[in-house]
Amino acid sequence: MRTLLADARRGHSGLYWLAAGMAALAVVSAALAVVDQRTLVGAPLWFKPMKFSLSIALFALALAWMLGQLRERALRRTGWAIVAGLVLEMVIIAGQAARGQKSHYNTDNLLGGVLFSIMGATITVVWFLTLAVALRFLREPGRDRAMTLAIQLGLLVSLVGMAVGFLLAPNGGHAVGVPDGGPGLFFVGWSTTGGDLRVSHFVGLHALQVLPLLAALLAHRSVVEALRTRIVWSVAVGYLGVVLLLIWQALRAQPLFAPDALTLGALGVVALAAVAVLRPGRRAVVHA
Repeated sequence: MRTLLADARRGHSGLYWLAAGMAALAVVSAALAVVDQRTLVGAPLWFKPMKFSLSIALFALALAWMLGQLRERALRRTGWAIVAGLVLEMVIIAGQAARGQKSHYNTDNLLGGVLFSIMGATITVVWFLTLAVALRFLREPGRDRAMTLAIQLGLLVSLVGMAVGFLLAPNGGHAVGVPDGGPGLFFVGWSTTGGDLRVSHFVGLHALQVLPLLAALLAHRSVVEALRTRIVWSVAVGYLGVVLLLIWQALRAQPLFAPDALTLGALGVVALAAVAVLRPGRRAVVHA
């Protein structure tokens, strides 16, 4: 853990301290959720700042660590621009929560609409900046083939997850087939009665952490590089397939835990595709 944090701080100090600040904000938001028990759109008022701060903390820490894996220091300005964008995003989210107002899809008043437009523009810029990071890693040879691949694919799948956010505004919210604020899962709030685009957004975004962590775990277990690379490819294919499936499921107004036969069949196809990618490496060995 200490090595990871040291690599992240060396990779980009701005993103590192953003992660630390967001972790602190998550703790403060949790305390406020206990003290201030108001609700907004059917959910505790301070849950949204808590969720966003936790997500940004993980995103920023992973990105800082990734930049530390480059062979030479690069993308300094890009990293700082991402920091600025995400700080602005959280200032609006936390500020609107303090006012008891919606930060997203707020058309109730002029200020709410302006702030939502600013958030939309800001997160679009952050998406393109993250794309720039991904393109840099696609050109980076890397020290370890499996880890480099995990970073590259993690960034690409994460960009797909982030892009789901662009579907939310035209949809007028995150729920499909039911109004926002209806019955949902505890804390995350994902709809249990209709589709919810936040599921694919969340799952896709955090490929940024999942795939590199998988590669690190395989290296720690002394799995040979050829098999590590094949496993990373397999999991990435399956992960991307699941993200796309979750988008499709939500757009069909189907709750996450109420899949129909068509959704389950598509999930089977995704699993078969992931296994097909893995099979050529089945003869590789693991060193004790």
